Amino acid sequence: MKNMKIVKSFDVLGNIAIVRFPKDFNLKEKKKFAEGVLKEQKSIKTILEKKERIKGRLRKLSTSWIAGEKTKEVLYRENDCVFRFNIDKTYFSPRLSNERKEIASKIKKNDLVLVMFAGVAPFSIAIAKKSKARKIFSNEINREANKYAKLNIELNKVKNKIEMIPGDIKRIAGKLKDKFDVIVMPRPQLKDDFLKEAFILSKTGKRGTRIYYYDFCNADEIDSVVEKIKSKAKQSKKKIKILQVKRAGEIAPYRVRLRVDFKII
Repeated sequence: MKNMKIVKSFDVLGNIAIVRFPKDFNLKEKKKFAEGVLKEQKSIKTILEKKERIKGRLRKLSTSWIAGEKTKEVLYRENDCVFRFNIDKTYFSPRLSNERKEIASKIKKNDLVLVMFAGVAPFSIAIAKKSKARKIFSNEINREANKYAKLNIELNKVKNKIEMIPGDIKRIAGKLKDKFDVIVMPRPQLKDDFLKEAFILSKTGKRGTRIYYYDFCNADEIDSVVEKIKSKAKQSKKKIKILQVKRAGEIAPYRVRLRVDFKII
């Protein structure tokens, strides 16, 4: 297909492909490429163009329709789970599929789990379906994402295991009565690290809270992220033990998504 080598890759969510075209592509070239994809990949029904980087606290994407069916709502499946959401109104990353599966495998029987930045609830639902957690609390600030999260919880038949706690975690952290065994933080690229809130909601001692914290940094700055976590723990008067530091994907040349697993002791 002409231009296929120029468009290096694109994300596929259910039956929608999201393409970031090179700047020198005109509309005619975009449509020609899109029609080629629709012809070659029968499972794809819609081609959208990614207009700009995901930004803001709500992590909203901006796309425009190029070809195929005119829709931005997706029905997406992974790890025996199903998710419905609107691409422009909510955030969802298919590239975290293996992360969701791995985190679910780390949850122990009867763990009380908090998922921050839960979005349309992919981490929460994967944990509910793949582990023996006692209960999962799913927190998200985006109202539209919470609507889809409620729908997805019902679609996956896990209403008895997940409780939604919508709102700004900064405002509600001090109001929550529970201290959690596990806190999952699939944090977007935001200035605030939200570690203070995680420490407020964590337990200490032999059964101290396990925290799975995501951050973004240049490949040569990994140590500085770990030091930041240690510094924030000290500020919150918490002692921690680093369990694992893992590269959870490359988001740009020499820039990585990092996952730091640590425990409050």
